[in-house]
Amino acid sequence: MTTKTLTHIDSSGNATMVDVTEKLTTRREAVAAGTITMSPETLSLVKTGGMPKGDVLSTARIAGIMGAKQTSVLIPMCHPIAITSVKIEFHINGEGNSIEAVAAVKTVGQTGVEMEALTAVSTALLTIYDMCKAVDKEMEISGIVLIKKTGGKSGSFIRQTNGKGKNLRDNK
Repeated sequence: MTTKTLTHIDSSGNATMVDVTEKLTTRREAVAAGTITMSPETLSLVKTGGMPKGDVLSTARIAGIMGAKQTSVLIPMCHPIAITSVKIEFHINGEGNSIEAVAAVKTVGQTGVEMEALTAVSTALLTIYDMCKAVDKEMEISGIVLIKKTGGKSGSFIRQTNGKGKNLRDNK
């Protein structure tokens, strides 16, 4: 059995930034997703462009991209990364009165972009909340997860379930 250690803690228990100086530069990608649930009326306003603050999903997409680019400012031990691509998609679920945000982030570098993908999703969902809160304060953000990551020493990771036993869509 392999013992795993926390990479951001040194031998004395102090927080530390991982030294990536000797790591190989590889193509890296991470995909994350999360959901915001709202009332049917709020979802209808989002879909029809009737929200007083404007186009909710376009604004949330831009915010998610900006969030990915600011991750190293927000998360103390994250390295500043030259991101080469951020793509954010929204999937509206009318039956569940929810919107799923999916972010895919790419780079060629010495460390991965998992935190950037998770930050992109979080920022996009928070922006949806902000733009809709005037009409629905009971919205709920949930299920923010890493779907997959590729590249680097640790290899690939692909999440098989959403943590609740449900299989994730294959196209993520």
